[in-house]
Amino acid sequence: MTFTVYVDDNYNYMDETRRRKLGEFKTYQTAAAAAKKVVDTFLLEHYKPGTTAEDLFSGYRGYGEDPFIMGEEPENKSEIFSAWAYAEQRCKEICNPTSSAHNNSKST
Repeated sequence: MTFTVYVDDNYNYMDETRRRKLGEFKTYQTAAAAAKKVVDTFLLEHYKPGTTAEDLFSGYRGYGEDPFIMGEEPENKSEIFSAWAYAEQRCKEICNPTSSAHNNSKST
């Protein structure tokens, strides 16, 4: 079984002509890691010191890339990847002044 990651554009919501295929992965976990990297890339490129988590997340919702995974969902529903939920969590981490997450492109 393979898992395919596609990436939509939040700015062009529901315009499938803007969709791109990121790749195919052997496990759900590797597909989710690739999808998280897409979100992290946008957030880290748009973060500026002093940006609030709310402002960064708002920018993501309006203009960020929205990856999703096609394939059989994991049995544990808490492992299902949601780009918006992940982005919201990462915005809080990145914008936390005591966190070094904005200098780290790895998923947490």
